[in-house]
Amino acid sequence: MSDAAAETTLLHTIAARLPYLAGSLRRVGEMILEDPAAAHDLTISEMAERAGTAESTVSRFVRELGLPGYKALVRGLAEAVFVSQAAERATTDAGAPLVYEGVSRHDDTAVIVGKIERSSVQALRETAQHLDDVALQRAVDLISEARTLVFISMGASSIAAEEAVMRFTRAGRKCLLYRDQVLQVMLSSIVDEHDLVIALSDSGQSSSIIQGLELARARGASTIAITANPRAPLVQHADVALYTSNVPSGGELYGESVTSKWGQLLVVDILYATFAARHYDETIRTLETTYLNGIRQSRTS
Repeated sequence: MSDAAAETTLLHTIAARLPYLAGSLRRVGEMILEDPAAAHDLTISEMAERAGTAESTVSRFVRELGLPGYKALVRGLAEAVFVSQAAERATTDAGAPLVYEGVSRHDDTAVIVGKIERSSVQALRETAQHLDDVALQRAVDLISEARTLVFISMGASSIAAEEAVMRFTRAGRKCLLYRDQVLQVMLSSIVDEHDLVIALSDSGQSSSIIQGLELARARGASTIAITANPRAPLVQHADVALYTSNVPSGGELYGESVTSKWGQLLVVDILYATFAARHYDETIRTLETTYLNGIRQSRTS
């Protein structure tokens, strides 16, 4: 597989655009992602029929992807299927369970390093492709308007939540984060219209996180969901949804992987940087204040 093919395929592009496509255009993308091997054999009329739409809609979908025509879509799908099948063969061990990020029984250290690196890079790249400028700007609007930023998360997603607390505290925003899920739900039940609750969940299906965001919204608080799953129930309770990479982890036995968190960390950094650029002078002042009072004195000269 070439470096370019390893980095991205047309399927990644379609998955990244999908959350922001409406109606019939989205149905075309969903149909392709459901069975790309079958999709690349279809004529444009057959694809339109499968998606329950018109040929003109398929043509619009092709233009949305920045492709010159339907033939380019078919070629891209064929290449993507080949890359996906090759990767699957390379990262499985005769159907044996994987212990981590595509790592199988006989992988040596060099192979493991390469697999983890590629997975991490892919997670970052796909997350950047998923992010929508309008959604990001709206999220920063909510951060700017809120009295308090309340973060709810569980498991490894708390890594990104804690990073967000540090970033936005240094930028002058009041932040709250409890590790205990019961306390998170309690806090969500007493917020109000002056607060913003930000939920981080890869799956978007963690019951306590969904409950927390639902309660917060019912109380009048603004809400943001950061998730890898556009169809997750968490999204239904969010004023703004920001989507991270949906790179598959390769197995459920070991739980959440660290590499799947790069997307969340990237979103946090982008939100902070966009907020800081918009409120440049204020952020510089609070960076200086928090450095002098919280960081400098903790360092040896």
